[in-house]
Amino acid sequence: MDNVKHKDLSCPVDATLRLIGGKYKALILWHLTDQPTRFGELSRIIPQATPKMLTQQLRELEADGLVHREVFPVVPPKVEYSLTAFGRSLVPLLGQMYAWGEGYMQQWGIPVTCNMKIIV
Repeated sequence: MDNVKHKDLSCPVDATLRLIGGKYKALILWHLTDQPTRFGELSRIIPQATPKMLTQQLRELEADGLVHREVFPVVPPKVEYSLTAFGRSLVPLLGQMYAWGEGYMQQWGIPVTCNMKIIV
């Protein structure tokens, strides 16, 4: 995050939400916790995100230093996304978000049907 983005920050919650508050950012980060992942795979596991939106969210995460984009010099082009060390620092928070959401869903009798598992 550059200094321009820091300029008007005064609240830690606001700072966190600016980094992970995009429509699909938390899901992207969650799915990158295990291993580097290609764009096509992210598209398959987050089908509600259009390619344009997924690209935008990945670019923002990369610009903020949370995600690393690696381009391999092959034909066709191969690009993988992974968490940076800074991005990995969010893993406990993502685990807490999962646990909170799971409790909320249980309270309302909503089954958890996604393929996500809690991160420890």
